Amino acid sequence: MTQFKLKTPLTEKNILSLKAGDEILLSGIIYGARDAAHKKIIKSIENNENLPFELNGSVIFYVGPSPVPPGRKSGAVGPTTSARMDNLTEPLLKKGLKGIIGKGDRSRYARELLKRYKCIYFIAPGGISAILASKIKEIKEIAYHDLGPEALFEIEIKDFPLFVAYDLQGNNIFELALRRE
Repeated sequence: MTQFKLKTPLTEKNILSLKAGDEILLSGIIYGARDAAHKKIIKSIENNENLPFELNGSVIFYVGPSPVPPGRKSGAVGPTTSARMDNLTEPLLKKGLKGIIGKGDRSRYARELLKRYKCIYFIAPGGISAILASKIKEIKEIAYHDLGPEALFEIEIKDFPLFVAYDLQGNNIFELALRRE
């Protein structure tokens, strides 16, 4: 496994050589969105409405950030279970989403979609939300304010530690781990 530094927005060219298990330090702008925000994004896509951010080349982090404590840039930011988003993923992929950050394995359906649309699935290790929060330079709610912690967030990160879970060739970190046992 290799370590790479990546910056957003992502392109097919800069994610093509990544392999399942590679360590990534991601920097740039990502977007925090969970189930409720995904549903609103999809509704906007279906209605041909402008989105509050550019999906092409973007990275979505399945997160509902904790409130920001005084004197800090971010509260805890741990990933939420990605499989919950499997049925909400394809419309975003069709618009050029190139990276997803979450936790856990996903359905065969979601893995096939990610491979077809050339989108990398990153995982953030569980239990390190304080470390992840320390990599956030700025976080701001940019849309769907009525959703509270499920609103859409723009998050500026620097050297955010991740692993490639599924690469563009269809390799899967969860299956690789089982083969090593």
